[in-house]
Amino acid sequence: MAKFIFITGGVISSLGKGITSASIGRILEARGLKVSFLKFDPYINVDPGTMNPYQHGEVYVTEDGAETDLDLGHYERFTSALMSKVNNVTSGQVYFSVISRERKGDYLGKTIQVIPHITDEIKERIKKVADTSEADVIIVEIGGTVGDIESLPFLEAARQFRLDLGYENVIYIHVTLVPYIKTSDELKTKPTQHSVGTLREIGIQPDILICRTEKPLTNEIKEKISLFCNVQKEAVIEASDVETIYQVPLIFKNQILDEIILSHFKIICRASNLSIWEGKVVNPILSSKKKIRIALVGKYVSLRDSYKSIYEAIIHAGIANDTEVEAKPIDSELLDKKDNIKILKEMRGILVPGGFGYRGIEGKIKAIKFARENKLPFLGLCLGMQCAVIEFARDVLGFKEANSTEFNPKTRYPVICLLEEQSKIKELGGTMRLGSYPCRIKKNSLAFKIYRRSLIYERHRHRYEFNNNYRKIFEKKGMVFSGIYPKKNLVEIIELKEHPFFIAVQFHPEFKSKPDRPHPLFREFIKAALSDNLRQDNRR
Repeated sequence: MAKFIFITGGVISSLGKGITSASIGRILEARGLKVSFLKFDPYINVDPGTMNPYQHGEVYVTEDGAETDLDLGHYERFTSALMSKVNNVTSGQVYFSVISRERKGDYLGKTIQVIPHITDEIKERIKKVADTSEADVIIVEIGGTVGDIESLPFLEAARQFRLDLGYENVIYIHVTLVPYIKTSDELKTKPTQHSVGTLREIGIQPDILICRTEKPLTNEIKEKISLFCNVQKEAVIEASDVETIYQVPLIFKNQILDEIILSHFKIICRASNLSIWEGKVVNPILSSKKKIRIALVGKYVSLRDSYKSIYEAIIHAGIANDTEVEAKPIDSELLDKKDNIKILKEMRGILVPGGFGYRGIEGKIKAIKFARENKLPFLGLCLGMQCAVIEFARDVLGFKEANSTEFNPKTRYPVICLLEEQSKIKELGGTMRLGSYPCRIKKNSLAFKIYRRSLIYERHRHRYEFNNNYRKIFEKKGMVFSGIYPKKNLVEIIELKEHPFFIAVQFHPEFKSKPDRPHPLFREFIKAALSDNLRQDNRR
């Protein structure tokens, strides 16, 4: 039987439940256990696919095409677990399923209630992860903050789970805050006490507390938390701020969190081995001596979580190149204004990410033109590739009115257009080209040099594509279409012959990057930005 860990959060939001869950997964994998995850999100949306990035942050896409919470990205980056549609569940999905069954008459005339019908559906979703993953341990993260009305059904289902499976098969871990009051130079435990009290009112007594703190927890503080929260002292785990999130598994291991969990589950397994994680991931980040800056020119840059996987993939590429990479966020709307383009002269590379809508597009196009004309390393992702096509059409081919039909349906030169199968779709949620698709790479191309293989699989999230009617004229002027989706002859990768490093892709490579296995596109992009020859060329 699988074991289950339920992770909740209290006091305030954004305490790092996702990092906590992923790090616990990492230390348990280091003991030889197979882990999987489930993220419960209390909002009524069926998935985050139609939500504004400023509302929700990044939408993480799985191999099977699910649009999910960004925490699933942490789970995949920290562990070997592969996420799918079953690993992220929202209130919207739960209620939609129950209501649909009620309409079909599946409940045989019963009155449908939160308990037991909604909670039973939630428990079934948990069991489904266990059945499909065949994992030893399922880590269930419940979104929101204890005390929020939206998360109550999920907490009630978690409470019932221990009754159903037995004490030794379920652990409750509560992530809380121990704030530091500067004026009195004190750490305060009262918020943690109240948060645990609220959880106990629901019927859940946490077994382990993860205490976020600016200052180290003294022995006295731990004893106080233990006494008032009814938790063993050794199960009060300090989670102080660190230089990199990839240190968190080591911090947990040093406080024997894995031993506490295994003891509760009565599991005996091999000794822990985090030496590779420490040696290949953490130490290179903390000891890198080189430093460069690249520009991330996007339209959602004021919220860092909007491009979470991209920032992490850049860090991974830095690890591979023994370099600290500062990804400077630049609002693409600002580049529309006169002289603001000068800021790009300070950068060693330019990355243009994905997005939707016309706002900020012209600024992205200006940044791409700057990279092309100044021989600066450029990496375009999804919409970034489409903007690169528009820029080339306008400034190299002379099609000044070139555009995407997303931005101008009546454009004279629709170099980017809607996929044919998308033209009749009415609903927005879950209807894009989503998930993993094959891409055939042309030999003797930059893409082939980067990937070192002729067939790759990457994750997609888009509706618009390069218009194949213009392919020949683009090729005549020096654009190389080095990656093609063979089944429908769709352009996946473009690059330029007369440029040291200019490549753009229709997919999202950031979703497959890991700290110990950086994605080759990001790795080689940073390697190109470090090139001494490139630096000398830019000076001239």
